[in-house]
Amino acid sequence: MRYIVVCFLLISNLEANYKALLFNGNCTTCHFKNKTVSAPSVSKFKEVYIVAFPKKEDFIDYMSKWVKKPNGKTSLMDDAIKKHGLMPELAFDLSTLKEITEYIYDTDF
Repeated sequence: MRYIVVCFLLISNLEANYKALLFNGNCTTCHFKNKTVSAPSVSKFKEVYIVAFPKKEDFIDYMSKWVKKPNGKTSLMDDAIKKHGLMPELAFDLSTLKEITEYIYDTDF
């Protein structure tokens, strides 16, 4: 039984680390965690979108689809688009974006 618990904890930790690597390796080039430079900070856009989509599934669904195909008309951050421009389309598949947005939802920045 102890072996099963240890394996579960290791797998859970690997999954969390994988999502953190995806996020840190791809998003923090433009989106700093708490500082707005070339794009809104992660803490800022999370704050805005978590109010609009408080349920985890809704947040992940909306954010991953929006990042896959950014659209100024469906953005809740018009001021950020005016200041920084619209986020470019990225070559990520939707499942990867869902993993990244789940990490954003679950992480306290």
